[in-house]
Amino acid sequence: MFDHIGIAVSQFDKSVRFYEAALAPLGFRLEAHDPKGQSAGFGPKGAPAFWFGPGKVPNPFHLAFAAPTRSAVREFYEAAIAAGGKDNGKPGLRENYSPTYYAAFVLDPDGHNVEAVCQAAE
Repeated sequence: MFDHIGIAVSQFDKSVRFYEAALAPLGFRLEAHDPKGQSAGFGPKGAPAFWFGPGKVPNPFHLAFAAPTRSAVREFYEAAIAAGGKDNGKPGLRENYSPTYYAAFVLDPDGHNVEAVCQAAE
């Protein structure tokens, strides 16, 4: 449905470090980086789909990334916390969403609720 999404961040370098660590277990890596600190793009294999740049940050929002496995959800959570994220929901089933909805939630440096979710049964 979406080709890409872009958001504003208040601390560009800190956000680059956070998302580099947090998204690596999901197969996203830093694919594009403006050396002047105006934009960074993350995605799988040369296809950046998640972009950000410095700007006025709106009210915090929720952003969910698909994870290939439940293990990747756990790795996302651990990496995001180690990179300075704040816990907003430890890895686990969220059966109130669906019987196989396995997710973890972390607040990024700007307070956005970043989720990794795997909906495959294990």
